Amino acid sequence: MPREDLLEMEGTLKEACGGGKYQVTLDTGNNVVLAQLCGKMKQNKIRVLPGDRVKVGVSPYDTSHGIILRRY
Repeated sequence: MPREDLLEMEGTLKEACGGGKYQVTLDTGNNVVLAQLCGKMKQNKIRVLPGDRVKVGVSPYDTSHGIILRRY
């Protein structure tokens, strides 16, 4: 899916799970999204820690998975 089709939401990183997955709590409510880092963040070795504010791209078809696009 092209990145233009993703729904961009902001949230707080809750927990770092194994395998490069992260749990993100969205600001819109108590929704929890299982997300992974985008390719540019991996390439530039940007680290994210629990408690960080992030921008998440969520698919409109499955809102329980996403990609971390930016760390604030």
